[in-house]
Amino acid sequence: MLAALVADGARAPDLDVSVLVAEGLSPLLPAYGAAGVPAGVRVVVVPPGAEPEALRSAARDADWTVVVAPETDGILAARVALVRTAGGRVAAPDDRFIAVAGDKQATVRALAAAGVPVPAGRLLEPGEEWPVGFALPAVVKARAGCGGDGLAVLRGPAELLPAEFSRRLEAHAAGTPVGVSCLCGAEGPFPLPPVRQRFSTGRSPRFLGGDLGLPAAAAARATQLARRAITALEWATGPAVGWVGVDMILGSRDDGAHDRVLEINPRLTTSFVGLSAQSSRSLLRALLARGAGEPVDWPGEPHGDGSFAIGTTEDPSADAHHA
Repeated sequence: MLAALVADGARAPDLDVSVLVAEGLSPLLPAYGAAGVPAGVRVVVVPPGAEPEALRSAARDADWTVVVAPETDGILAARVALVRTAGGRVAAPDDRFIAVAGDKQATVRALAAAGVPVPAGRLLEPGEEWPVGFALPAVVKARAGCGGDGLAVLRGPAELLPAEFSRRLEAHAAGTPVGVSCLCGAEGPFPLPPVRQRFSTGRSPRFLGGDLGLPAAAAARATQLARRAITALEWATGPAVGWVGVDMILGSRDDGAHDRVLEINPRLTTSFVGLSAQSSRSLLRALLARGAGEPVDWPGEPHGDGSFAIGTTEDPSADAHHA
């Protein structure tokens, strides 16, 4: 994702991009080889222990800061807060929005209260056993985390393994996994083309990648549901600025009666990789424009079918899996 973000930012002639990279992690930018990074991009190597001050200093000097970090252990919230306390302008949602979106149980409660369809479920505290009468199959996931932390599809109570962290247990939602990324700002969410997600099969599905192959009617349903979800969470928390992803399941009914929102990601997601490749224009520039209340100049000329993979060659046939 970092290499895609850097390459995308280099497409915008009015952007001077600085990338903070931890010492020893320069291989995260392998795509440029001997040619180095693109013009207009400066790589700042940060020594161990210096990351907070380096981010604070860079944020003070920049017009915008984009934080690429997971919600896990409050990392995203802490980095966004650091930028704000330094006086920087960050393309990120309100602090309360990040906090609720980073808690899968709190997210579902906020969405359900606004009438947005979500899977039935409940919280499991550490060491808690299978609730009597809970529907099967079911899905369990870490309450706070990202990237499928603690995710498992369960066919029976015996498959619920002990855990030392809080989890959300919810009814399995059958259908097509879809992610809708939105560029957010004062004018509301600007939905990008929905990505049909691919997951590995088995008890612990892993994200493999995606494509833009959704039929038009299904894509319209997904887009409308993503708008509803983000707007509902904004009502409950505060405004969203920057990139927000909505993960959902589209059910088999054309009227959307079986569609369910699974979670909201208040940060840049891997869909950026595939979506950025669809245009000769900069998606990062469009993101910042939306945050500033300016017109969004994206997409440009499309390229390919939007397919992208995430570090695996496993069989991607998992349309019926919930994640």
